[in-house]
Amino acid sequence: MRKQAGFTLVELVVVIAVLGILAATALPRFVNVQASANKAVAQGLAASMTSAANLARAAWIAAGSNGSTLSVDMDGTSVAVGAQGWPTVTGIAGALQDTGGYVPGTASGTSIAYTKTGSTCTVTYEASTGKATVTGTGCT
Repeated sequence: MRKQAGFTLVELVVVIAVLGILAATALPRFVNVQASANKAVAQGLAASMTSAANLARAAWIAAGSNGSTLSVDMDGTSVAVGAQGWPTVTGIAGALQDTGGYVPGTASGTSIAYTKTGSTCTVTYEASTGKATVTGTGCT
């Protein structure tokens, strides 16, 4: 009798079928990775904006917190603040170090929206409260 030296065709077909089933069940989990990444970047930017606004307001309070002080220095950058000490819609850009690819749109009153090409998420900064929120399909 000869000794078998390898796999039979049936064994190879079974292994390929099992790998195909595993790939078909695991693939949908990895397809949504880009949407999850866009969501995480938007949420990170919103948290950064809120933190930067809080730091700017703290610097404004430390400088005397009066209505005549309309800018604060943050790491050598002059950040424009409003009468309550929160960064203005143009000042928040100076308080941020990175926007994760999000670019500011046109300011609307006391708010400004940051958007990114290819993302459904929008980060809106409200200058009257110093808060940033994330909106968009699947972003909250």
